[in-house]
Amino acid sequence: MINIEEKLVQLAQEYTKTSCIAINKIPQSGSNRQYFRLLFRDNPSLIAVYNGDVRENRAFFYYTDFFSNNNINVPQIFHIDESKKYYLLEDLGDETLFSYLTKHHNPENENLEADIFKFYEKTVKMLPRIQNLGRQNLNFHYAYPRDAFDNQSMMWDLNYFKYYFLKLINLFFDEQELENDFQSFINFLLGAESDFFLFRDFQSRNIMLKNDDVYFIDYQGGRRGALQYDLASLLYDGKANLSNSDREKLFAIYLDEAEKVLSIERQNFIRYFDGFVLIRILQALGAYGYRGYFERKSHFLLSIPYALKNLSFLLENSKNLPDIPLLRELLVALIQSPIFPSLSKRNILTVTITSFSYKKGIPQDFSANGGGFVFDCRALPNPGREKRYANATGKDISVIDYLEKYSEVAQFKERTFALVESSVNNYLERKFTNLMVNFGCTGGQHRSVYFAEQLQKYLKEKYSNRIHIELKHTNLPNQ
Repeated sequence: MINIEEKLVQLAQEYTKTSCIAINKIPQSGSNRQYFRLLFRDNPSLIAVYNGDVRENRAFFYYTDFFSNNNINVPQIFHIDESKKYYLLEDLGDETLFSYLTKHHNPENENLEADIFKFYEKTVKMLPRIQNLGRQNLNFHYAYPRDAFDNQSMMWDLNYFKYYFLKLINLFFDEQELENDFQSFINFLLGAESDFFLFRDFQSRNIMLKNDDVYFIDYQGGRRGALQYDLASLLYDGKANLSNSDREKLFAIYLDEAEKVLSIERQNFIRYFDGFVLIRILQALGAYGYRGYFERKSHFLLSIPYALKNLSFLLENSKNLPDIPLLRELLVALIQSPIFPSLSKRNILTVTITSFSYKKGIPQDFSANGGGFVFDCRALPNPGREKRYANATGKDISVIDYLEKYSEVAQFKERTFALVESSVNNYLERKFTNLMVNFGCTGGQHRSVYFAEQLQKYLKEKYSNRIHIELKHTNLPNQ
């Protein structure tokens, strides 16, 4: 089996004619592509990439060449392996528009500071130039996986949202009625002019900052489409959390530039814009559900509250959405669902306390900080061995009385609660947002439930409203 890192180092050394002194893997985000930064003693660093999907790579190679020839800031491709699966790129650094925003924006300010806003302004002024390339001699034959954001592409996105997100909240809905709304929604969107280049994932993490300018990456999914989609992707980018005031300013800047470059009709653009905002939010939620819950990449789940906030704003304020009654009803239910954390809780510490059965495995932690405590209660006296407690749980007074007559239970409680309290105090001081505490026993019914309930009571009394507590009993019915 080919070692990817060794292959990339070999490729780079053949290209640079010098030895690589270090190779550092760059964390993956929402794709299966693997990125590495290669360091050399006497040469600039390179980004080395492996992607087994040759069709996707060909799209990236073609678009990069086309954009470069049209003076669009994209990374230079230095070398491509014969297999088309390995290639070397210019290293643009690590600063994305999102990382710059995160480091320099004061969350107490509603609007962006001037030094951040200027990069957004540069971006929205460049966007019409990129989109206009779709009307020139750009060859969409290379587009992957489809050459246009058409009926089929839109239906894929809506079903992605339905299966990987909407069904997570266990709402009952008529499948055919929802499909009818999907098609009505798509028919509306298809009314927008769509012979432009559509970037597809035009958001702050795909905009690099270098030499006080903006560069664009991750456009291999580009295709023919409507203007509104990419602007919607940028302005309603979940965790960027732009204020409505900043969105309105950037929207106006974009339209002024687009009228110069594209000769668009402003009112017609506005008519369709909110619809593309909605389909982009739904696509993003589908991605968050798939990447977060199925691939267990927890950082995607952190974007859900922001997407729901944008969705709520859109439904409350838009007058240009088509008639989609069931979809709208389901979206309102989604916004109001208690399953997903609200933004109002993100700045206080949430302690998730869980009881579980070791037969079914330790619960996964999808929170921001990731991790916490797992306490094994199986060495303690077990009421589950006695028939009189067979139908009782750790919530019942009979089980509580049984456990509390043992000194080892009191010692276990004292020691574990002291550990948790120490972490809570530390996390509050460091402004962490999440701590998970798991209590496990054989059946997840008696001992683990007892300690989870007791810890919730203890923390409530000690910390009052300073923390938010979520209690889950994974092996009890209706929990």
